[in-house]
Amino acid sequence: MQQAVSVKNIGLRGVTVADTKISYIDGEQGILIYRGYRIEELAERSFFMETAWLLLNGHLPTREELSEFTRRVTEARSVPDYIYHGLKELPKTADPMDVLQASVPLLAITDPDLAEDSREANLRMAIRLIARLPAVTAAWHRIRTGLEPLPPNNDLDHAANFLWQLTGVKPDAETAHDLDVCLILHADHTFNASTFACREVCSTRAHMYAAVAAGIGALSGSLHGGANTRVMGMLLELEHEKDIVGWVKKSIDSGQRIMGMGHAVYKTMDPRARYLKQMATRLGKNKGMERWDQLSKTIEQVAIAEFDRRGKSEIRPNVDFFSAPVYHMMGIPRDLFTPIFAISRVSGWCSHIIEEKFGEAQEKPALYRPQAEYIGQYCGLMGCEYEPVEARTEQ
Repeated sequence: MQQAVSVKNIGLRGVTVADTKISYIDGEQGILIYRGYRIEELAERSFFMETAWLLLNGHLPTREELSEFTRRVTEARSVPDYIYHGLKELPKTADPMDVLQASVPLLAITDPDLAEDSREANLRMAIRLIARLPAVTAAWHRIRTGLEPLPPNNDLDHAANFLWQLTGVKPDAETAHDLDVCLILHADHTFNASTFACREVCSTRAHMYAAVAAGIGALSGSLHGGANTRVMGMLLELEHEKDIVGWVKKSIDSGQRIMGMGHAVYKTMDPRARYLKQMATRLGKNKGMERWDQLSKTIEQVAIAEFDRRGKSEIRPNVDFFSAPVYHMMGIPRDLFTPIFAISRVSGWCSHIIEEKFGEAQEKPALYRPQAEYIGQYCGLMGCEYEPVEARTEQ
């Protein structure tokens, strides 16, 4: 029996597992496209409700379609009372991502479309998830800080209402718009770890809530959605560092990662990072918090120069590098950075789940079932000889 590992397939890197019409990445050129539209175009001209419709339905909505979609999302914002009662029983030290993930199956329990696995029913479930994940996130933050959850303000748009439910203060128009753009930038990213988790789970014919819960679990990891939290931790540690150049060089020399630098797909600067970098500069000036923008840019410049000098010119800032200072300057707690990622990405997850369930025929089996190369103990086709516990010795 062959005991070697096929290295080229480790982690499924470079392995095509399905077709998709939802988004496309050109990692060499730094291009990200949603349903044919460049991310830069959407960030400049669209807004999150329109982008969410685009991802779910495959085309930009008419005025009437957008109005109806926005109305349905707005009406779905109210969360069942039992969710709030349950949140109040949790330890106040619980991680927000764990709380969010635990809440999704609870939301499923009373969803009237749970038993109907049609495209229309899944679209309705997607609307409820898009509407309610922000409410749960905001409610948990208020509960853990000794405050009561706030009802939605249906006069506010999606991003502004989240900030209102989180803080109890209506945000200024510019901050609300900036967060809305952040939601667009994070809405989808092809077959990343969390999206693949959603598609793998729903390929078993599990319902949408089960698949989204899996996606949240994958996103919580520090190598995926949790990375921007670690970027902000790095910036906070370096706030008073006098020798940033020396710190960056020492970190790279010792093999430590510069958080937010490098990406599994992009071999140039992440196109989302370019937009967030501009946003960070503007926020720093407007809020009198230039030190975070300046610190980020200094680390970026030194790190790029060091990586280039070492022949690693593909290592450039990713979306986490600048989203961290952006959220921090908005006044958002660091451990809510990843839940906000989920609040945005749920639109992409639901789109992929619907595509997995109802998309055109693909050249893959209905159920994901990859193979593994066994490299463990092998005693021939008959297996190893079983010894009673009394006869075993320590190995």
